[in-house]
Amino acid sequence: MGARSADRHGTGGRPVQTGKGERLADWADGRLGVYGLAKAQMRKVFPDHPSFMLGEICLYTFIILIITGVYLTLFFEPSSAETVYHGSYEPLNGIIMTRAYESTLDISFDVRGGLLIRQIHHWAAVVFVAGMLIHMMRVFFTGAFRKPRELNWLFGWTLLFLGIITGLTGYSLPDDLLSGTGLRFAQGAILSVPVVGTYLSFFLFGGEFPGDDIISRLYPIHILLLPGIMLGLVVAHLILVFYHKHTQFPGPGRDQKSVVGMPFLPVYMAKAGGFFFLVFGALSVMGAVATINPVWAFGPYRADLVTTGAQPDWYLGFSEGLIRVMPGWEINAFGHTLALGVFIPFSLFPLIMLAIGVYPFIEAWITGDKREHHVLDRPRNQPTRTGLGVAWLSLYGVLLIGGGNDIVATRFHLSINVITWAVRIGFFVVPVIAFIITRRICLGLQRRDRDKVLHGRESGSIKRLPHGEFIEVHEPISQAQRFTLTQHEQAPPYEVGPTVDANGVVRKVKPTERLRARLARVMYGPGTHIPKPTPEEYRELTSGEHHH
Repeated sequence: MGARSADRHGTGGRPVQTGKGERLADWADGRLGVYGLAKAQMRKVFPDHPSFMLGEICLYTFIILIITGVYLTLFFEPSSAETVYHGSYEPLNGIIMTRAYESTLDISFDVRGGLLIRQIHHWAAVVFVAGMLIHMMRVFFTGAFRKPRELNWLFGWTLLFLGIITGLTGYSLPDDLLSGTGLRFAQGAILSVPVVGTYLSFFLFGGEFPGDDIISRLYPIHILLLPGIMLGLVVAHLILVFYHKHTQFPGPGRDQKSVVGMPFLPVYMAKAGGFFFLVFGALSVMGAVATINPVWAFGPYRADLVTTGAQPDWYLGFSEGLIRVMPGWEINAFGHTLALGVFIPFSLFPLIMLAIGVYPFIEAWITGDKREHHVLDRPRNQPTRTGLGVAWLSLYGVLLIGGGNDIVATRFHLSINVITWAVRIGFFVVPVIAFIITRRICLGLQRRDRDKVLHGRESGSIKRLPHGEFIEVHEPISQAQRFTLTQHEQAPPYEVGPTVDANGVVRKVKPTERLRARLARVMYGPGTHIPKPTPEEYRELTSGEHHH
């Protein structure tokens, strides 16, 4: 400990006084062991790729949401008590409203910087959910969810689901006509649940809709419960990122045991700090110049009124589109009505989300691959998985149109019935078409990569051979590019194998094994990939007269 004591000895035996910062660091290290931890983790290497910034955007917007949310809680009053408004916004003077709506107006017009903070908070929520969705799609398309990161995928999936619910609860707090319409929509969906729907609605709203308790109940859920759970998940997510090391795209020097990139400290930390202020600045500009959720334009909520063109935030348009385009089917039995037209789409939304959450485990079961994967897939090399992802995104887009069918009808002067039927048909047709087209594009890109490895890059130069034939001169690609294009595996799909052995004994095959084999053929069987060039093919084509 002599080299790290508070008083060191210099030349001549005289003690050398250390600075206060170094003494504080020594004090902390002696009690917390931070030196060893920092030495091991602060020099951790992180790959440098633009797509990895998507996760940082999610983290920074979450931090901004907490900061702006704390400011708003100082002035918001979550009360359904009625009052008569006498404030700065004269068009609403003399109108009966709840204290929640009145305090929202006060934040917007009387609190210094209140409207800016409100809009930054709302824009950050929109960007937060969008960032998580795009980040998860990047993870999905590149296969970053494979072992050992399945748990981290579930953390991210839970964060996305909680982010949507948190957005709904925050969206409903101001008690304006738009948010009240959204709550009415949610209450109708809850009522459609068989047997327990009425009890759930009464428990949530404290009686008949809208009740007097809903705002005071949503408030702690929005500012404490959900953010607390999400904060814990974010911390756990980052710990696992550090523990498992970061994934990286294929390239020279990158394999399952080594990472190519820059150290976390000081390079990555400096870039991350600058990127945080860029995100904060962009959201501040958006909050300053782009109006979002102008509650004063809607007025206070009344149960007998509905806002024209009422639309939720984009991330809830998926569920609303499901309900809007579903036929109004009902079943009456034993004195009870089952509203299938609401319950089926209300159930589909979590089921589709659940399918996304469990996909890594389904793919691992189909492939039987138990190895760790730290190098990402190029999406073109996994055509079926990429097609499934694009199909889901296309389904989301179709239902988003369904959720705004009235807006689309008025803006484009179309019949709302035509739009509704187009969405109903598109729900089944568009994802299938998107899957087929995406997989064919991936196969075409694989074929181009194969040609590039074997023949080189097209140079644009035309050469005439002695016998009069014109050919295009191809430039050979570098060894690094060749490695990137050919490093991926093309393992054969899982097969059940012979059902009868050499002695004629029939082997029993479980139905799950047959299903696994069928799914493996669909995802990885013939026609799902272009064979990558072999070394023999490359040597044959790049030698002698075959090479141009």
